[in-house]
Amino acid sequence: MLRDRAGIIDISNFAKYICKGAGAADWLNAIFANTMPKTVGRSCLTPLIGKRGGIAGDFTVTKLADDEFWIIGSGMAERYHKRFFKQVPLPEGTVFESKTNDICGFNIAGPKSREMLQRMTNASLANEDFPFMRSQRLELAGVDVLALRVSFTGDLGWELHCAEADQARLYDALLTVGEEFGVGPVGGRALMSLRVEKGYGSWSREYSPEYYPQEVGLDRLCKMEKDFLNKDAVQETLGQDAREYMVLLHLNEADVTASNADATGGEPIFRDGEGIGRVTSGTYGYSVGMSLALGFVKDAQAGDEVEVMVLGQPHRAKILNEPPFDPNGTRLRA
Repeated sequence: MLRDRAGIIDISNFAKYICKGAGAADWLNAIFANTMPKTVGRSCLTPLIGKRGGIAGDFTVTKLADDEFWIIGSGMAERYHKRFFKQVPLPEGTVFESKTNDICGFNIAGPKSREMLQRMTNASLANEDFPFMRSQRLELAGVDVLALRVSFTGDLGWELHCAEADQARLYDALLTVGEEFGVGPVGGRALMSLRVEKGYGSWSREYSPEYYPQEVGLDRLCKMEKDFLNKDAVQETLGQDAREYMVLLHLNEADVTASNADATGGEPIFRDGEGIGRVTSGTYGYSVGMSLALGFVKDAQAGDEVEVMVLGQPHRAKILNEPPFDPNGTRLRA
């Protein structure tokens, strides 16, 4: 449904924070590895670096005003991440607050998402007016929302964040307009399939303090020309060879059909009878017609043939050199 039309995904479980004040940009730059957006309306992705140089978290940071930023991260890791935030003193006059319980939201994603949302607002959602990785405050069906043009599905989409008191009203409006487009709710299992088709990692599965930035493709977001929390540790880890790499695997459909099971996570990966890694996320990619798995391997590369042990049975698999869905990000940025 989502890949053909659009879908409505509840993202209220995300951790949400606001940072504002004259020292907001400096404080966030001292926390996160990436450089914070300098232009109002822009967003960036950034790692949070752990004490031993691994990935302690991944966040989206959006500049809302000259001295105000919106930060989104993992909901399940909010208490854990607060330990890092407390390690850097806030500048005088700067406030950092959790808004997780106050703000709810939905991700509207899919090729019909722009047309659907345009029915609900007078603001232009055209690509030239609202490009990828930008934000705007909009009124949708009478509800004030902060709209971010990002999507964990890898498809065209917007995150819509609203006050908790307005959540039900916004949801009803989305469902009503969605009926015209054959659009409805999309759940967590479907989202797993969508993000694996795109090769997107997820916190606690592919991203954790156990993995170095270069092992999960986040090293380019570590800006070593500036100071940030645990920079010395990540400088050391970035100077080392990757111990293993995150890869996307295509499991042989004949083997999957015979076992009636896709990988789900935790399955060992072998090559020529030798263990070389493990699956961290697995699912069937319905829109690409492929059984897929994300995982970590050592001494292997794209194009290599391997075996994944699913329910104790070997499944032939191939390491892909690009995600099967929209590898160039054409739909994401359309």
